[in-house]
Amino acid sequence: MNSSAEIQAILALADGTIFRGVSIGSLGHRVGEVVFNTAMTGYQEILTDPSYARQLVTLTYPHIGNTGTNSEDTESGNGHQVWADGLIIRDATMVTSNFRNSESLSDYLQNHDTVAIAEIDTRQLTRLLRDKGAQNGCIMTASNGETISSDDEQQAIKLAQEFAGIEGMDLAKECCTKETFEWTAGTWDLSDTLLNRDAIGSHDSGTGGFFKQLGTHVEHKFNVVAYDFGTKTNILRMLVDRGCHVTVVPAQTPIADVLAMNPDGIFLSNGPGDPAACGYAIDSVRHIIEQTSIPTFGICLGHQLVGLASGANTIKMKTGHHGANHPVQDVAAGTVMITSQNHGFAVDEDTLPDNVKSTHRSLFDGTNQGIELTNKPVFSFQGHPEASPGPHDCAPLFDKFAEMMAKAKA
Repeated sequence: MNSSAEIQAILALADGTIFRGVSIGSLGHRVGEVVFNTAMTGYQEILTDPSYARQLVTLTYPHIGNTGTNSEDTESGNGHQVWADGLIIRDATMVTSNFRNSESLSDYLQNHDTVAIAEIDTRQLTRLLRDKGAQNGCIMTASNGETISSDDEQQAIKLAQEFAGIEGMDLAKECCTKETFEWTAGTWDLSDTLLNRDAIGSHDSGTGGFFKQLGTHVEHKFNVVAYDFGTKTNILRMLVDRGCHVTVVPAQTPIADVLAMNPDGIFLSNGPGDPAACGYAIDSVRHIIEQTSIPTFGICLGHQLVGLASGANTIKMKTGHHGANHPVQDVAAGTVMITSQNHGFAVDEDTLPDNVKSTHRSLFDGTNQGIELTNKPVFSFQGHPEASPGPHDCAPLFDKFAEMMAKAKA
């Protein structure tokens, strides 16, 4: 970074710890829950994942920003919004080099009004979070040309301590779409070379001509209604790949309106916040379970809602799971998949009722990662099976959903 242009910034934790660094984003301050993510790639996808709302994300990989940003790698289901309230990294790379790059990470952060801090010891911060658990924090920048004062530090600590925390917070209704919309795009496949991009891509598709779109011409065999609690776009794309015509509805859409669409399947998306605070969603999922036999698939927050609607409890985790290398075991088969994860709450497996069985567990800490009802075609998974970017081990879960719908229609 150009030292002459550096602006001081601090990260203050609620326990009084101060980390000093430099600003690489917008000026000002943001408060939220400080978490760490162990993924080595995908910083743009992480920033635009609605599940990170009200969180300040620490990336444990030290060098961030080398591939820049682009218009395609966003996960916001309702636009290109950055949902993470702040970014914390060790080193913002000086050189951005990638044929898809359209904007440096620093410019991207500033243009999306996102506060970020670099040049802090993220190893020390990660160890602190690992030992003490996720902390409330505040990223504060100095005004341009000024330095952080001791008063600024005390004010940042105060702001961190005043943050209410994620527990008890309903963020799904804030991060979801406001209007119902149709999703028809499948996944993208990067072209082998730039030479054949005109043959397989189109600037009209919004991909800059570097991709071909899969799923576009797939026969729409299933009518799927997706509850949007903060969905990621690649989840919707993978549904389309499997022949789903997807109608995305806001989180608080009455279940009667969903059933009136005559869905072959109902999808419950990922999202931020405390699942137990989403009473309206729990009631809708409970109605699906108790009053219908519609195949239903939940991911992340959707998984937790299935657990709550079935009669189980959820718990706040010490640090949560955030990363792209988490091993999860299939309980029945004994096989292990490497998964992408992003959650701070978990279904308490000890509270599962008799008609709900555990299907997957984390090999990191033994927490529940999947459940399935024994008397209804309903199942869910805690991780993010779309894994963009990351491992694709969990993609067969989407195949399972499609098979359930095909069976129900037969």
